[in-house]
Amino acid sequence: MFSHEFIRNAYLAGTFVALACGTIGWLVVLRAQVFAGDALSHAAFVGAIGAAVLGLDVRVGLFALTIIVALGMAALGRRGQADDTVIGIVFAWILGIGVLLITLLATGPHAGNGVAATNTLFGSIFDLGSGQALVAALIGLAVSLAVVVAFRPLVLSTLDSELAVLRGVRVRVLGAGFLVALAIVTAESTQAVGALLLLGLIAAPAGAAHRLTGRPYAGLALSAAIAVAAVWGGIALSYAIPSLPPSSAIIALAAGAYALVAVVTRARGTG
Repeated sequence: MFSHEFIRNAYLAGTFVALACGTIGWLVVLRAQVFAGDALSHAAFVGAIGAAVLGLDVRVGLFALTIIVALGMAALGRRGQADDTVIGIVFAWILGIGVLLITLLATGPHAGNGVAATNTLFGSIFDLGSGQALVAALIGLAVSLAVVVAFRPLVLSTLDSELAVLRGVRVRVLGAGFLVALAIVTAESTQAVGALLLLGLIAAPAGAAHRLTGRPYAGLALSAAIAVAAVWGGIALSYAIPSLPPSSAIIALAAGAYALVAVVTRARGTG
């Protein structure tokens, strides 16, 4: 299997994308911002369509619009943390812009770019070149390290924002930075897993980890481990079963891990 370059690229990119999704996902669940992750994944898709309309590289739109939307939600939300009302408004706005851009793409001079934009819906981890895989790995590693460095103030500001302010934590700036980090992870991961399925890789491993342990650092490590295992297993399954898309296999394993943990913890009376 590893004699194929596309498999090596998939494992290189997928490992660090999963690491980033697992680490930031634990905080997304803790901060009750899963809905924000869903909105950002849709922003990534709309950004890709916008770039296609303008004849630009899809990745430009992916990162630009996703980060802009994250900053917008942080600015509108309380202390840099968008609530459901803000996210819902942004969601509706993004979907409306998306419908307009799809119409423009279908009738514009760059209609041929529509395939590349559409691929962001379901991802194409087997199509990543060596350069793209390396960039994805570096971005995933950078975000994971940033989350670990800012982990304690993020947890404190989530559990007790008033105490965090008294201790000198810049809660609003930290909240905005967290949403930007989530946007970066979303934009990069969309190329591998797809906008429609990405939320599963962010939320499912983290949700399983939260059910298994209440210890922050143990939960963070467990969430990352489950996400990486889902990606590794999904790639292997898709290679063994060519008709099975890698994105579907990855998310199925992540969701399956959460379901298994939920059943076990409930049976033990601990979940």
